[in-house]
Amino acid sequence: MKKIIRVATHSGSLGKLLQGQLRFMSAHYEMIGIGSSGDITDGETVIDTLSRKENVRVIPVEMTREITPLKDLKAVYQLYKIFKKEKPTIVHSHTPKAGTLAMLAAKIAKVPNRLHTVAGLPLVEATGVKRRLLHVVEKITYACATKVYPNSFGLKDIILHNEFADSKKLKVIGKGSSNGIDTAYFTPAFYTDEEKHTLRRQLAIKPSAFVYTFLGRIVKDKGINELVKAFKNIQETHAHATLLLVGYYDQETAQLLQETENEIESNKNIILIGWQEDVRPFLAISNVLTFPSYREGFPNTVLQASAMQVPSIVSDINGCNEIVQEGINGSVIPVKNVEALQKSMQQLLVDTDYHTQLTKNARAPICEKYERKYIWESLLQEYKSLNEVT
Repeated sequence: MKKIIRVATHSGSLGKLLQGQLRFMSAHYEMIGIGSSGDITDGETVIDTLSRKENVRVIPVEMTREITPLKDLKAVYQLYKIFKKEKPTIVHSHTPKAGTLAMLAAKIAKVPNRLHTVAGLPLVEATGVKRRLLHVVEKITYACATKVYPNSFGLKDIILHNEFADSKKLKVIGKGSSNGIDTAYFTPAFYTDEEKHTLRRQLAIKPSAFVYTFLGRIVKDKGINELVKAFKNIQETHAHATLLLVGYYDQETAQLLQETENEIESNKNIILIGWQEDVRPFLAISNVLTFPSYREGFPNTVLQASAMQVPSIVSDINGCNEIVQEGINGSVIPVKNVEALQKSMQQLLVDTDYHTQLTKNARAPICEKYERKYIWESLLQEYKSLNEVT
């Protein structure tokens, strides 16, 4: 059986972002997962949890997200030794740092198929010296790879525009997304009206409240400043509106405006939920997903909301504008535009017929284009086609 090694900076990315995928592929190839060991929970490291849940062999290699030259060189050498020993036909990397280190090591080790999935470009919002450095790093990664898989068509266009790679090297798997979505798990059918009413009561949300929900890290680059300001403006004429913020929030690193922080803390209709393992109950009580992010790869958040039959308001950025069609299953607004965001939020609140229509349309395109097994099968066929010629 031919061997494939999947690499991510943190092994948790292989377990969460690619949940179920390694297990599926292991029926066709010998799969090995590589990433940092991670923290210990209940006596088990993150990489060991990956091994148990995906039923694959794992090899820990410590990698950092930051630029750490000595540690990076050590990681490249470790990866090189592993690739020489294991002799995989494919090395497939995910996340920016792992992509650079693994593609470089795989090229030195003469692995025939060196694949890298791009799920976002940090340099989009970077400026100055940092942007120039990230630009160089991206070019190194793609130069060492034999194939590059942007997980959205918008990302492919950005890569071509920046001349990171030739078009012959680029391919979007399926219709986009790194792992698709399990539409049997993300379905509104699991939640009764009584369960939804109960959760609303627990969160002190009135039955008549119109609920806007944000899912993701509570940080500047996710458009939180714009979202909170737009919501505050809407509240002036629609007191029954509620905003749920579901995701990790660290004031030290969030880079939010002081006025945004104050509003989150003082506004009784802004409910900060924090990080949740299962976001489905919160989507079940939502009327709209508000996701005004500055940059994305292919956002699982929007897939999850749509599968739960919740229309979305998203920024006009790659990934988001591929999932959401204006006036069909949501609304697409300019990036960093409070006025446009507020207008879309208000329209969905006051125009009940329009909101109902978008809600009805939300789920079907996700089941058709982004069902998880469709993505898996598409990638499997790509693997097979590569292995046929090596």
